[in-house]
Amino acid sequence: MNALNIAEYAQTLGLQAKVASAQMARAPAAIKNKVLLQLAALLRANVDALQIDNAKDLERAVAAGLPAPMVDRLKLTPKVLETCAQGCEQLAAMPELIGEITGLKQQPSGIRVGQMRVPIGVFGMIFESRPNVTIEAASLSIKSGNACILRGGSEAIDSNKALARLVQQALTDAGLPADAVQLVQTTDREVVGQLITMPQFVDVIIPRGGKGLIERISREAKVPVIKHLDGNCHVYVDDPCDIAMAVTVADNAKTQKYSPCNAAEGLLVARGVAAAFLPKIAAIYAAKGVEMRCDAAAAEIIRTAVAGANVTNATEQDWYEEYLAPVISIKLVQGVDEAIAHINQYGSHHTDAILTRDHLHAQQFLREVDSASVMVNASTRFADGFEFGLGAEIGISTDKFHARGPVGLEGLTSLKYVVLGEGEIRG
Repeated sequence: MNALNIAEYAQTLGLQAKVASAQMARAPAAIKNKVLLQLAALLRANVDALQIDNAKDLERAVAAGLPAPMVDRLKLTPKVLETCAQGCEQLAAMPELIGEITGLKQQPSGIRVGQMRVPIGVFGMIFESRPNVTIEAASLSIKSGNACILRGGSEAIDSNKALARLVQQALTDAGLPADAVQLVQTTDREVVGQLITMPQFVDVIIPRGGKGLIERISREAKVPVIKHLDGNCHVYVDDPCDIAMAVTVADNAKTQKYSPCNAAEGLLVARGVAAAFLPKIAAIYAAKGVEMRCDAAAAEIIRTAVAGANVTNATEQDWYEEYLAPVISIKLVQGVDEAIAHINQYGSHHTDAILTRDHLHAQQFLREVDSASVMVNASTRFADGFEFGLGAEIGISTDKFHARGPVGLEGLTSLKYVVLGEGEIRG
């Protein structure tokens, strides 16, 4: 496509989505749920066909020399497809949000004022690698009564096209517009540039991918963006704490999986418990091959207690770092005040946890740590839409408006004021 055609194509997508969004906003809950259940059935009935399309993407990825983890993320295995189908069924079973009126209060004038939950309208989602995100985004869009324009990574174009065809089939089978979920059919990156500058059609953009992608979209968008750039998450081990519990949680937060944005990257330890806690966690990290980048005090304790531990001296940059790898920064702090100050200065406002037996310290940490998810005596790995009971998530937001933390169905809606009267007039 040339530049003119790209602009026309993007305008067409936007206009079609806008028209479809009005029909989706009116769609009864039973019809939207019918679409989701039909989509689940179609996914299960087309496992073999989907894997044929997926194989084209995998073949190209291997030929292009993509790293093995990237190729792995592209795979639409029967297990991945079954998870997608179950996700659709779980969403169908969830209560209907749209049209719900809350907080209705009688005013002195006689009117009653409340808020009604409504769809956002049209969202654009730009994502990389995993083709199952096509189904996650489409199903959340359908349940929340929105229309969406999806732009997946070029490396998954055949898989995404095949999945989008099933979504559109499920929509039309239920009498809803196929344009309620549109997949960008070209791999030309200029479409993204168009999508993020069309506020007349697109109400919000959700980027889900690497830092470079998200920085570009945040910089160039003329449409509100729901985003997070980094997941520099911390675990703070307080004095007093349950040492055994702290060891278990600090281990899980770092090593259960290294690549997610909610894995712990920084470990802060109160000086009062360092001698009891650090040798235990360091022995576990050493056994799992985790490199520990420590301040001088933490390094001395670990080197003395754990032979063969991979300990290096932390630089200032390490306190800012999101490693997404078997590496963790470790620092001793005087107590909860210093821990909070460190997290607010160096963290990414994603997820941070305190492990403590002191109720007042826990309350202070919850109040003062400026992050989207703040936890007491629990692993940062719980910062996830499914684990939070949201059914599914479209991403994580470290913004303060419009959504913060895991973004599920509610994050794809807005509130408007409704006023119920019986002829009242303002005097």
